[in-house]
Amino acid sequence: MTARTLDGVHVAGQRVLLRADLNVPIRDGRISDLTRIERLSPTIRELADGGARVIVCSHFDRPKGKRVPTMSLAPMAQALGEVLGQAVAFADDCIGPEAQDAVAAMADGDVLVLENTRFHAGEEANDPAFARGLAALADLYVNDAFSAAHRAHASTEGVAHLLPAYAGRMMQAELDALDAALGSPARPVCAIVGGSKVSTKLELLGNLSGRVDVLVIGGAMANTFLAAQGTAVGKSLQEADMHATARDILAEANRAGCEIVLPTDAVVAREFRANPPTEVVSVQAIPSDAMMLDVGPATVQALQDRLPDIRTLVWNGPLGAFETPPFDVATTALAHAVAEATSQGALRSVAGGGDTVSALRHAGVLDRLSYVSTAGGAFLEWLEGKTLPGVAALETPVP
Repeated sequence: MTARTLDGVHVAGQRVLLRADLNVPIRDGRISDLTRIERLSPTIRELADGGARVIVCSHFDRPKGKRVPTMSLAPMAQALGEVLGQAVAFADDCIGPEAQDAVAAMADGDVLVLENTRFHAGEEANDPAFARGLAALADLYVNDAFSAAHRAHASTEGVAHLLPAYAGRMMQAELDALDAALGSPARPVCAIVGGSKVSTKLELLGNLSGRVDVLVIGGAMANTFLAAQGTAVGKSLQEADMHATARDILAEANRAGCEIVLPTDAVVAREFRANPPTEVVSVQAIPSDAMMLDVGPATVQALQDRLPDIRTLVWNGPLGAFETPPFDVATTALAHAVAEATSQGALRSVAGGGDTVSALRHAGVLDRLSYVSTAGGAFLEWLEGKTLPGVAALETPVP
């Protein structure tokens, strides 16, 4: 990676503006998943232990430039304090007098959370004046929010040009993992891409087909590719208007020397609900009144048999409708096989995307892969080969 890191940076006595992602899930007024806060804590601890005054800023939800009390970061500040095991102050604004007074009251090693940056329209507009308001609070800028790095907002991109800017440890780990997955990977490289629609992953499929050796297509997307090749898929979810595009992707992959792997058997049902009657059939024999809702055991076994020859695996999207049993079987079985190969040191496995993270958590292997990204859209755009503004800003010369 080429982004600047905190290695060798003197932070004692410095005011450090840390861009975090505190956009955590909340149910019934309570944070339901602390993963992002927990992953953020090592960078904060390193800075605070080094004598920095850590000023945390983040967005939450979509207040659209207005102050919405239910979208305050106050609960996140409290949760952060509990994770860190130290008092965390909270400022009722992220720029202006209230933020400035809160920063002025800090001592070395203190941590402060600023109010939701999206309470100001200048955040999403990447307004220079708003970026200057943030920059005025600090001496250094650290971005530890890879999950927001695909957005050119004031707190993710604008302020990085106004202060010496560095990648936090979580950002650094993400970039290192992605570089190892696609930048300079150990080969052969296999990518697994699932999901419901080809239309939402065109750029991903196009980029991966030119960069990996094997591309496994699962989920309902596989139905579209099978149908595009003349296979009758019954009532399975598929995009008929994407058949020509699917054939183009197959042809381009062939030209690039990338092997496309599609399911050979399927778990089908007549209705989509939990635990309906199912049967396993060849993809060439899907009944006209049934729908494919998971890949079959022969497909899973074939993928497992390939793992010993694969050195790098990138995974985005489940193989079936994993949230509805029993259509989680294939994804769970493959997840365990990938985790085992990873634990043996033979495979570097990198996964990401909301459904993928949920599926790996469901399988109980979330901590057994080499790296699992919680970044969502940023992870997907990186896999698509796009430049992320929040990352690019960390590669420019330090002011």
